[in-house]
Amino acid sequence: MASFEALYGRKCRTPVCWDEVGERKLLGPEYVQITADKVKIIKEKLKIAQDRQKNYADRRRRNTEFDVGDRIFLQLSPWKGVIRFGKQCKLSTRYIGPYEIVEHIDLVAYRLAFPTELSIIHDVFHVSILRKYIPDPYHVLKSQLVELKENLTYVEEPVQILERKKHVLRSKTIPLVKVLWMNHAIEEVIWESEEQMRSQYPQIFRT
Repeated sequence: MASFEALYGRKCRTPVCWDEVGERKLLGPEYVQITADKVKIIKEKLKIAQDRQKNYADRRRRNTEFDVGDRIFLQLSPWKGVIRFGKQCKLSTRYIGPYEIVEHIDLVAYRLAFPTELSIIHDVFHVSILRKYIPDPYHVLKSQLVELKENLTYVEEPVQILERKKHVLRSKTIPLVKVLWMNHAIEEVIWESEEQMRSQYPQIFRT
């Protein structure tokens, strides 16, 4: 039994053998030639589509390489409760570092020198989540201690409610609260729905 028949419960019918189920006859070389021509056209159109998509991708693709001793930033996957962090903030991505590259594993992987508080995290990363740090003597980088999980994520918790207001619509009024989140400065406070905050973080309203 052929694989097609085992999967679909019937024999495969193609332009080469377009007979009743069960029969297996070749209708002539002209049908074989027609089928080969159609397959050739399909391959040409697929090649055109693949080349077009490759051209689109190559415009944004860049070959990034680092040397041992370079200092780089490491991209995180921040979370706030469920996957809501970053959708309401102005800065959607975050980086930590800079850290020094201590080993070039292969073409796209590098080993980083982590401090002791990040020793539980695997220290080899793909080049796509690394960003080179260009030293600047006028830079003042403030290191912020963030408790990370093994998958490079951290959970955002609300710290304090700074202000309340009501957003009036045509048919209803939505109460909002301005929330200060952990690991964020006062300039990064955002407005959240009071009902949603009460359901997810009731402890913040008891203080």
